[in-house]
Amino acid sequence: MPQYMLAVHSVEGEPAPSDEQMQRAYAQVDAINAELMSAGAWVFGGGLHSAESSTVVRPAAGEVSMTDGPYAETKEQMGGFWVIEAADLDAALEWARQAAIACDGPVELRPFQDG
Repeated sequence: MPQYMLAVHSVEGEPAPSDEQMQRAYAQVDAINAELMSAGAWVFGGGLHSAESSTVVRPAAGEVSMTDGPYAETKEQMGGFWVIEAADLDAALEWARQAAIACDGPVELRPFQDG
């Protein structure tokens, strides 16, 4: 069965959600996690710390450099993700729709390459 990644994006500069909004989002994400597991679509998922906590590892001229901060200078960063199995793109899009509602924010859907 094809696998897809649902990437949850956080947008820099948007007001921080209130504690109440965060608790609601956590409950909604827990619910979609349970639905994914019940449907047999769950492979893996997790939330990420902010992009500022990242380390970028780059190869250059036979050496490797390590720098703090996000890889890309952008206002949107990945905040978490799911890896799911779905019968086809339409089924994966339905999970992405539900994930966007649960997270109250943008979710990017991408298929894995056939390995």
